[in-house]
Amino acid sequence: MKYYSLNRNAPEVSFEAAVIQGLAPDKGLYFPKEITALPVSFFENIESLSNENIAFEAISQFVGNEIPENKLRQIIKETLSFDFPLAEVEENIYSLELFHGPTMAFKDVGARFMSRCLAYFNQNKDQKNTVLVATSGDTGGAVASGFLGVKGVDVVILYPSGKVSDIQERQLTTLGQNIRALEVDGVFDDCQDMVKKAFLDNDLDFKNLTSANSINIARWLPQMFYFFFAYKQLKKHNKPLVVSCPSGNFGNICAGILAKKLGLPIAHFVASTNVNDTVPKFLESGKYDPKPSKATISNAMDVGNPSNFIRIQEMYDDDLAKFEKDFSSYSFDDEQTKVALKNMYDHNSYIAEPHGAVGYLGLKKELQNHPEAIGFFLETAHPIKFSDIVEETLNIKLSIPYQIESVLDKEKISTKIKTYEELKAFLKA
Repeated sequence: MKYYSLNRNAPEVSFEAAVIQGLAPDKGLYFPKEITALPVSFFENIESLSNENIAFEAISQFVGNEIPENKLRQIIKETLSFDFPLAEVEENIYSLELFHGPTMAFKDVGARFMSRCLAYFNQNKDQKNTVLVATSGDTGGAVASGFLGVKGVDVVILYPSGKVSDIQERQLTTLGQNIRALEVDGVFDDCQDMVKKAFLDNDLDFKNLTSANSINIARWLPQMFYFFFAYKQLKKHNKPLVVSCPSGNFGNICAGILAKKLGLPIAHFVASTNVNDTVPKFLESGKYDPKPSKATISNAMDVGNPSNFIRIQEMYDDDLAKFEKDFSSYSFDDEQTKVALKNMYDHNSYIAEPHGAVGYLGLKKELQNHPEAIGFFLETAHPIKFSDIVEETLNIKLSIPYQIESVLDKEKISTKIKTYEELKAFLKA
């Protein structure tokens, strides 16, 4: 499989090169040159397949022969070492719980898959790679966990000071070993801009920088797995399927659309955002006009210029009319989010967190247009990671899962920076 830059001013590269480079030399995101739909028989028999076999069939064409089949299957097995259950929240509405992994966030899937691919590619090399990643919340912890102790890889994580939860911060600042955390005086977009600038800085070529954000294809591609897993569980209802993704950098919903291009029968997608509403405004006006991000209680979605939206546009040939048939996007504020949290708990005893609540709101709204459909939203993190908001809103006390308890007593270690020059000096040192 070859990958090309969406800026179309860089050479095509292999899967390995795309993973290691992260971003193309022309600043573009890599995208697969071909997308071949899976056979109809795959979907007809999907209930009989294990999650590992489903994932292998979904991703093997994008890896090609660059990782042997037995090794790719082993990588997938290690990636998917936890469950992806659907919880019925109310009639025709389900929550796809993506928080049963080691850091209790959906990003465990992509981070674990990418770290193992990179370890395979580095196994017989003397060189080191530096994984440079910006996080608005859960990416940092998932990447730190996924890459901890991986041979030949150093990890540097940038996060916005005061804009991630205490648990999220602990998950990325307490591990040590090959993991370093930089606390940035700014918002997530500032962190992401620094990362992108570093990739294009020739002075840092010796660091062999790559990204573990969803701009990296090995982080992004496996996010399509859980759409297949949900379909496997919901197929028995024999109803059209609407999917709502709480959306910040748009990696999840972009992966879902890729799954649809592979033949997965999804009738409609909803990108549910908080007040960072660049994409909902785009669908209203046809004008893509990114703005600086605003802080909300669903902080992992505080993104003003979502990186993966260009990949979605590519899959629809930048045709807005074609895109709108499959896709809607709605924005909700913090107060609406809290009301949704209370509604799910008071009426159905379901405990969600702010990001899942935004997804729930978008799904409820879109199902009004599809009364014959069934739907699910992504519950992207465990409620404990946003315990202050959840406990205050629902007037409850959450129990602490063992995955979280293990980091609570560890010392947080981070380096504070304000500018790109400070990042560059840190990397050089």
